Amino acid sequence: MAAAAQSTQIIYQETLVNSLVAMARTVERSVQKSLDALLRGGDSTAAALASEIFLLEPRINETEMMIDDHAVRILRSGNLSDEEIRLTVAAVRINNDLERMGDLAVNIAERVISLEQMGHTDLPEELPAMIAAVRAMVSKGMGSLIFRNLVLANEVLESDDVVDRYRDQIFERLLASTTKNPTQISPNFQFILASRYLERLADHATNIAEDAIFWLRGLDVRHGRALTMPQMRDHLTQDSQSVDAALTSLGQDGNRREA
Repeated sequence: MAAAAQSTQIIYQETLVNSLVAMARTVERSVQKSLDALLRGGDSTAAALASEIFLLEPRINETEMMIDDHAVRILRSGNLSDEEIRLTVAAVRINNDLERMGDLAVNIAERVISLEQMGHTDLPEELPAMIAAVRAMVSKGMGSLIFRNLVLANEVLESDDVVDRYRDQIFERLLASTTKNPTQISPNFQFILASRYLERLADHATNIAEDAIFWLRGLDVRHGRALTMPQMRDHLTQDSQSVDAALTSLGQDGNRREA
């Protein structure tokens, strides 16, 4: 009986992790599409790309509910180890962040469609750089979860301030532009909203990285605590050495194959 219960518990945990990874991949695809559409500045191809994002939203919402259900089943089983508790708590948090990122991708898609209806508009000068920074944070945040990689997680934590600076610069530029040319109020407002959504995507990517660290190492690194903790620095050093060793091994294998 105990063995059967343990087997069921393992199945629940594997299902929880696999569902979380599947949702992360779907959300990342939706977010990346929204960023690609925004970069095109509201032209007809951007609107067509943005419309694809709406098709992914139901799948994200369904997976969110399924993950919550699996988390509840694990908690009801009782007798959880520390690692199982961390996994379940982190999964619930990450699940919420992923669902919000899916919503933000939809919000950006809506801004793109609105811009397309206004005709061609030039992107704010800092927007492509902001999009690139957010794209990298989202990719690394998802990678920290999917590949259980602390190095990627820490890189996300170090990037958040960069996105905030771009948001402020874009707001100031668009505000000045609106003052000089009132006809730009409508498109500028769409870009201001989009930059806010981008900043929120970066925040959620940061949350996911923090929760990945909590799950993998049991460290609470919220509110900028990551680099002040000796345990975190030790884990990062170990993970970096592991990555270097893996890359070296791959290089040696490639050389042997070439030989």
